[in-house]
Amino acid sequence: MTEFGNITVAAVQAAPQWFDSAASTVKACSLINEAAAGGAQLAAFGETWLPGYPFFAGERDSPLVRRARAEYLANAIEIPGPETDALCSAAREAGIDVVIGVVELDSTTRSTCYCTLLFIDSSGEIMSRHRKLKPTGAERTVWGEGDGVGLTVHQRDYGRISGLNCFEHIMMLPGYALAAQGTQIHVSAWPTVDSSSKGELLSRAFAVQAGCYVVAVGTLRTTESVPERFAELHESGWTFSGNSCIVDPEGEVVARAEGGVETILLHDISMESVYAAKVGRDIGGHYSRPDILSLNVNRKPLFRLREGDDSPEPDNPDVEDGVD
Repeated sequence: MTEFGNITVAAVQAAPQWFDSAASTVKACSLINEAAAGGAQLAAFGETWLPGYPFFAGERDSPLVRRARAEYLANAIEIPGPETDALCSAAREAGIDVVIGVVELDSTTRSTCYCTLLFIDSSGEIMSRHRKLKPTGAERTVWGEGDGVGLTVHQRDYGRISGLNCFEHIMMLPGYALAAQGTQIHVSAWPTVDSSSKGELLSRAFAVQAGCYVVAVGTLRTTESVPERFAELHESGWTFSGNSCIVDPEGEVVARAEGGVETILLHDISMESVYAAKVGRDIGGHYSRPDILSLNVNRKPLFRLREGDDSPEPDNPDVEDGVD
């Protein structure tokens, strides 16, 4: 009889230290170790967890908002860089895969940042980075648009993993690109997963369509985690209560974290459920009509500055710029 493996996944529902990439990195490393100690093979964090979602983006312009924007950019991180080195070391020492949202600094202009989902394997190597393709609403005043470099699925020994940020789940085509590559465990990263963000709804829809488990993970924002100088913006902003959950391939929520509480939500998932769902609806395979509908994915890095006729090579050899 065929034996299907079970694995433990972790949704890390916690508050970073807003506007402090160094302190947030230290906390992330501790949480990675804690998730591994709980038996997890994969730990997922929320959107731009390090060092926090730009909750101030929709505020009316003011000296305080301008200060927040400046500090936010100043705390964006490079890939690779000292923060990612620390995260990779933590993943390697804990023996766990990590998917974490980071604010990534553009290494060319050093004046643009991206909403990036970073994939690190259990040996401490960066598998890829995925920049959010289209920031939503006021996010466009803070983040640049991403590219297709990281729109890929990673084969791990326990299954195939993927991830998207927040409202990328409503765009349909990015999700289809991952489903068509056979994702089995998908990280759905949000500022918070609740009815106002449509996070749970879209995560459940993705699970059904792709026939996969979804780790829908949200962040907490607490008074203690936001510097006192930005307390006014924190108090007027959208509440982040986490509300993380794990969804099975039939779209049912099988585990849920208590809202407003810092916790690591652990859950054992069955690959048998994934295989059973894929048989009925493999939307990149037998449940598709490529003769009528097809999708082209451009996996080239986005470069805004080119010298002469030369096409520059990616500036980060540790991040893959294409898949099969």
